[in-house]
Amino acid sequence: MAREMTVGEALVEALAEAMEQDRRVVLIGGGLVSSGPGAARFRSVRERHGRRIKSPPIAELGYCGIAAGAAMAGLRPLVDVGTATFSYEAIPQINNEAAIAYSNSGGQTNVPVTYFMRYGIRGGGGVQHSGSPQPWYWNTPGLQVAMPATPADAKGLLRTALLKSQDPTIFFAHERLLQERGPVPDGEHETEFGKAAVAREGSDVTIVASGVQVPRALAAAEALARDGISAEVVDPRTLEPLDTDTLLASVKKTGRLVVTDESHDNCGVAANMAALMADLAFDSLKAPIKRVAIPHVPVPFAVPLEDYVTPTADRIEEAARSLMR
Repeated sequence: MAREMTVGEALVEALAEAMEQDRRVVLIGGGLVSSGPGAARFRSVRERHGRRIKSPPIAELGYCGIAAGAAMAGLRPLVDVGTATFSYEAIPQINNEAAIAYSNSGGQTNVPVTYFMRYGIRGGGGVQHSGSPQPWYWNTPGLQVAMPATPADAKGLLRTALLKSQDPTIFFAHERLLQERGPVPDGEHETEFGKAAVAREGSDVTIVASGVQVPRALAAAEALARDGISAEVVDPRTLEPLDTDTLLASVKKTGRLVVTDESHDNCGVAANMAALMADLAFDSLKAPIKRVAIPHVPVPFAVPLEDYVTPTADRIEEAARSLMR
């Protein structure tokens, strides 16, 4: 059985269940979601577990470091950083402390901390509130990177991070997905890290999409299908660990690949995915790999310009069509 809920509600439900099941789970920050049904549901979590919820000052470097230390000492903190670009202030603690503690201790110290960030183009957010730093964190050995696209995966991945992971996790939730609704399985639903999902099966072209790009890729696939082009949409769900086998199987089946992510094209997620597939599946490709991402410019504040740089469903569809000619 499954229930309909928003991504925000699913995240809060995962936190509530984790706090009930493991007293080591603590929350540092505001509460995962800023508004909507999820925020309303979070109030009951605060009422029940208020002693394990801390609201720090605006000092990301400080509280992200405190959370890493608390994880090394035996807690399982969830840190609500808020807007992903705010995490830039805490890079020394996230990348240079939490990420390397396990390797630098010879495997003696685990750091089961989860840094939660709302990322991406939100609609007039301006460059300092519209960042997509998933390539930064994917490029840091020692960090797991989760990017759910559905309410079910939002709950499942967060439960897995909070209750089972021994490594620091960067958890990205796109601002524009928080109010999206979808089915979530009943019970203690968990999603395995490193296991991609085939969101739509197809035979002509593979579209690898992460986070908010998954519904855009599905919309593009629907449009392509009206003209007889069968697109397979693959959602990695986690960038690290990455399910390379599922990606390869799809590319080898279709022979054509579009990769899309809402990060910048230069050294971005789409660029690295394309490089991996070019290296591992070159002999299977019938056409060049196409990337659909944000061009190498700061995200504009004006909404029409913001829309212009957004990797939309139309851009994904156009890229896929270009491979069929």
